[in-house]
Amino acid sequence: MASPEGSTVTFRRVPPDFSRRAIERFARILQREVARGRSFDCLISGDAELRRLNRDFRGQDYPTDVLAFPGVDGHLGDLAISFPRARAQARAFGHHVEHEIRILMLHGLLHLLGLDHEADRGRMARAEKRWRARLRLPGGLLERVRA
Repeated sequence: MASPEGSTVTFRRVPPDFSRRAIERFARILQREVARGRSFDCLISGDAELRRLNRDFRGQDYPTDVLAFPGVDGHLGDLAISFPRARAQARAFGHHVEHEIRILMLHGLLHLLGLDHEADRGRMARAEKRWRARLRLPGGLLERVRA
């Protein structure tokens, strides 16, 4: 999916009132600032596709909010985000779905950069917290899990 323009975002069945351009701009900000110029691609889809990807690539037969697939040949990798999960989480945490998509993109990108919250003794949580503050995002995934 790598694009010569840099990081891309592909949308499937996203409501018309959702700001695609804002998310595409955010992906480029993440590429420039967090990934230090390395590109990644992001798919925003539904639960059925995330469930299939999770089952096929991780052996987990359930939908999830974000998946990260490391890339090859200089391309950082691919992210897949469930729009329905992002919308539900945004409601639960009292912010707009665009903010939740951004949180999920940052979280997934940190995984593409090699961080792993299950094994890194808080390194990913600290990095996510720093980037959320710099990018003016509400509380992130790891912070919410610990709350």
